[in-house]
Amino acid sequence: METTDIYKTITKPTPEVLFKDRNSKFFGYAFPITSEDDVKQHLEDLKKQHHQARHWCYAYQLGMQEKDHVFRANDDGEPNNSAGMPIYGQIQSFEVTNILIVVVRYFGGTKLGVGGLINAYKTGAQMALEASKIVTRTVNVEYSITFDYKNMNKVMRIIKEKNLKIKNQTLELSCELIISVRLKDASSIFEIFDTLYEIDIKDLND
Repeated sequence: METTDIYKTITKPTPEVLFKDRNSKFFGYAFPITSEDDVKQHLEDLKKQHHQARHWCYAYQLGMQEKDHVFRANDDGEPNNSAGMPIYGQIQSFEVTNILIVVVRYFGGTKLGVGGLINAYKTGAQMALEASKIVTRTVNVEYSITFDYKNMNKVMRIIKEKNLKIKNQTLELSCELIISVRLKDASSIFEIFDTLYEIDIKDLND
């Protein structure tokens, strides 16, 4: 059975990798990202680090579920589809998301041709991913549960029974819990709290 509420990503940047072809050098990097602003920042940093390079080609994908995926591939001056798409192909091949892969090229004086470039950028991206620690994560939704202190035991019993994760809590006369629930369990958990007397549950993802 296909599970749609899990995804693969990386949690930290990978060590630099290097692929060489006929004196051209291709440095590969993979970064975890959560927004397009992250992409801009990593590219700026690499352009400072490799200010004498010719090309900073990249591809990224954002979104935890296939229907939400946003991606971009950039050839940065290399022949059309010779750099960005081969890099993106490796993101697809490794089935990872929320990731940016950049391959920085120093020209070595010999033209590689489109086939050579496709191979070099693909290999640089592949090496960066092979150097990454890829983790599997679940897609979660967050709910706010509000209740009077007298109902604390009732709420906490369900939290414990269902092994729910509390992300934040305010426990006073009026209490609020922010809980994180795996997507596949979300509707059943919502229903349990929604039917309880004097307890309000609100979806924070709308």
